[in-house]
Amino acid sequence: MTEAVVSLDLDGVTDKAGLMDRCARDLGLPDYFGRNWDALADVLSEPGLWPESATVVVVRNWQPYAETRPGEWATACDVFSHASAVTVALALGGSS
Repeated sequence: MTEAVVSLDLDGVTDKAGLMDRCARDLGLPDYFGRNWDALADVLSEPGLWPESATVVVVRNWQPYAETRPGEWATACDVFSHASAVTVALALGGSS
């Protein structure tokens, strides 16, 4: 099985609204994406939105957001960990 890899780059994201906008842009989410935690959980668990091959979402440059908004980041991690249509991985190194 071939895996599709999608990058979610959080460079410059400072709040939840920015995170939701970046998810919509980088993940190519549909116009009906509601830009809230429940909507994010729904799209990450909706198999019809993703290629039939396994999809991996690599979250890059997440550390500054996690440090400045720890509560929001904890919620984001919870949403990411429960995604059933994709695998979400945190990049621990540089942005490349």
